[in-house]
Amino acid sequence: MVSAEEEKELTLIDHLIELRDRILKCVVAIVVIFLALFYWANDIYNYVALPLIQALPEGSSMIAIDPTSPFFAPFKLTFYVAFLLAAPYVLYQLWSFIAPGLYKNEKAIAIPLFISSVVLFYTGIGFARYILFGIIFGFFISVAPDGIQIAPDITSFLSFALTIFFAFGIAFEIPIAVFLCIWAGLAEPESLTEKRPYVVVGCFVVAMLLTPPDPFTQSMLALPMWALFELGILAGRIIRKREGENIVQN
Repeated sequence: MVSAEEEKELTLIDHLIELRDRILKCVVAIVVIFLALFYWANDIYNYVALPLIQALPEGSSMIAIDPTSPFFAPFKLTFYVAFLLAAPYVLYQLWSFIAPGLYKNEKAIAIPLFISSVVLFYTGIGFARYILFGIIFGFFISVAPDGIQIAPDITSFLSFALTIFFAFGIAFEIPIAVFLCIWAGLAEPESLTEKRPYVVVGCFVVAMLLTPPDPFTQSMLALPMWALFELGILAGRIIRKREGENIVQN
């Protein structure tokens, strides 16, 4: 006969084995996508760098200071792209692991939150690639002093691009964070609205820490963060209103 402690230990081992298997599935998915994309690594890099290439003066081009950069820069970018493309599957594995421990009402909220978080993260990256890059590269190159030959290093650009993508991807998750705070009862929509001036200052401080040290790029991150904060409050008001209506009906 198995004791309660032994049964608990077996359950813990089962959970650890399941977690290991799901982590391995995530790693395999990322590796498979990476191998499938590696042939087009240079094309992927050129696509990401296209806004900068188009903004360069005629006759200028990007350069590679390190002899290994032409290989490792596209290699590194392709790995990150593979991870981003595998993100929905990774989140699905995470959801499958934690879902059995959630209540029915928590599952009803968690599924839309998982989907929304992925969509918002991709939206943040898309905003940076299709809107921000064209604006900031055109601006910085246009204000370069006369006599300066502009030739960005491909590794430096990749570091800049990944930082911006990560910053905007995380920043676009603000509505999810605000919504969870309201839904969990950690904050009220009214109290968050009253703290708006502090939030605006906080957005600029976070943008200062996450982006290159120039006010233009920081503003391009801080202002969307503020707008997304307001969107999170709106979603929190809606869920609170629905919860109030359900209480009245019951």
